[in-house]
Amino acid sequence: MATYSVDPGAPDPSYLRFWRERHLCTLTTLRPDGSPHVVPVGVTYDPEAGLARVITNKASAKVGHVAAAGPDGAQVAVCQVDGRRWATLEGRARISADPERIADAERRYAERYGRVPSPNPSRVVIEITLTRASGRG
Repeated sequence: MATYSVDPGAPDPSYLRFWRERHLCTLTTLRPDGSPHVVPVGVTYDPEAGLARVITNKASAKVGHVAAAGPDGAQVAVCQVDGRRWATLEGRARISADPERIADAERRYAERYGRVPSPNPSRVVIEITLTRASGRG
């Protein structure tokens, strides 16, 4: 199995298929001191829009890290692994509290993970504008 780069806006079918399987993922953000903060999350990948999305609580550390980066957003990475197969998406994250964007992210989450997220009035969506993708398998 070779490691390869992928166009995040036009992934090959096997890469996209892997991102449509149900897998727990990780999100890596940077703390103010520059150290990585890695947490488990659910991620959806939308190559047509060039986005990955993570729904979360607005009071979470990951939201704080992204918000602290300012209006240009924060460099982040999301990754999933299954045995020797793995896939990483990288890009610039921004926070959205827009109800329509949150509802869209919740719908995509339900499609990928097979369950509707529980109601959360403090929910926001981390939208990652993708710049790089890589994987193995």
